[in-house]
Amino acid sequence: MQNGITTLLLASLFGSSFSQTPDSPKAPSKTMTVEIWSDVMCPFCYIGKRKFEAALAQFPYRDQVVVEWKSFQLDPQLKTDPTKNVHQSLAEKKGWTPEHTREMSNHVTNMAQQVGLTYDFDRAVVANSFDAHRLSHLAKAHDLQDQLEERLFAAYFTEGKNTADSAVLVQLGTEAGVPSTEITLMLASDQYADAVRKDIYEAQQVGVTGVPFFVLDGRYSISGAQETALFLRALNQIWAEIAKEATH
Repeated sequence: MQNGITTLLLASLFGSSFSQTPDSPKAPSKTMTVEIWSDVMCPFCYIGKRKFEAALAQFPYRDQVVVEWKSFQLDPQLKTDPTKNVHQSLAEKKGWTPEHTREMSNHVTNMAQQVGLTYDFDRAVVANSFDAHRLSHLAKAHDLQDQLEERLFAAYFTEGKNTADSAVLVQLGTEAGVPSTEITLMLASDQYADAVRKDIYEAQQVGVTGVPFFVLDGRYSISGAQETALFLRALNQIWAEIAKEATH
């Protein structure tokens, strides 16, 4: 990642500087890398994934976009506890009443429904995400990271699976296409632990305090699960810059 990343603001994205059209000149043999800092237990990250995917589907040069998922932990000290659901954990951690906790969860659930996702916080298991992030790095080595991230999100928010349980991670990774033997060996070791920590360190260096956090081609960043139109404008603008540079 390059230094000096510019944070995209909503006002500037929808201003005249982002008037790029889909028929911009193509930059031959050039790819655009999109890094996404995310956590398995972050509800807005799954929503942001859907919104970004919708933008990517409309982007003419989507085949030349490389998406890389980066590790981030909202609560590194969180203890996995299958006896608690997310409502109970949040109420205890935030000091909220059960009524307020459920109200907040319902609000997020409604946001998820708007992008076609079904959240079930009553079933979601409180789980530390470190091993899930290690599995994501293993999936990346097989070019299966996006498939793995999708399975992790669905398992956590919809299926009520314990995403810190080794057997569950083997199942999810295998379903995503990662060899089960490699997953088992990875979980029995500290493989990719340093890679996870490196991602978290990089996030600190660029000022990431919340996720999802998108860095597009090392040039611009977008924080949060923004609207699809914003992501699409950003993709078009950056591609225009890449195409212009390729002609010089």
